[in-house]
Amino acid sequence: MSGPKNAAPDSAQRNRPQWDDLPIPDDTANLRLGPDLHEQCLGLLPLIGVWRGTGEVVYPTIDGPFHFGQQITFAHDGRPFVSYEARSWLLAEDGEIIRPAARETGFWRPQEDGSMEVLIAHHTGIVEIYYGSKGDLRSWEIETDAIARTPSAKEVTGAKRLYGLVNQGDLAYVDERAMVGHDLQPHLSALLHRVVG
Repeated sequence: MSGPKNAAPDSAQRNRPQWDDLPIPDDTANLRLGPDLHEQCLGLLPLIGVWRGTGEVVYPTIDGPFHFGQQITFAHDGRPFVSYEARSWLLAEDGEIIRPAARETGFWRPQEDGSMEVLIAHHTGIVEIYYGSKGDLRSWEIETDAIARTPSAKEVTGAKRLYGLVNQGDLAYVDERAMVGHDLQPHLSALLHRVVG
């Protein structure tokens, strides 16, 4: 069987949990199962799957760097968008799990003109709207156009993300943030391996 060398051995047979009694097509994170990927989403095809790995969080306002584990899911239901979910957990120096950390969910919406709209909501009360291009099947760059936040949320004024395939099939990304009075600068980075898809 062909595929990324760094994928989990059984990733081709796995999928995100399914609801068999759902009366409409369920999301799939495995291109071999479920509905066909909408042609408008073909530029995101390499992202479809479930990815797990580790990363680092840094910023001038925190005593870091800190290490975290993360799972990201890119899935679809055959329509012209991709659903996105990220769940993270803080790690001790020895790799032991300390506690759950950041969560975010949203949608990647490729447009017919080649542009990309991305909506991401964070559990901390922040909602971001990103724009970018479809990418080149190896990298995707998006930057915020608008950010809304609840009164209890941390001040974030801008963000930029770059996702890319590296090491013959791993997913790496860098998240830059302008927040709490600081200019745009690196905040998160991670290297994730495919476990589904």
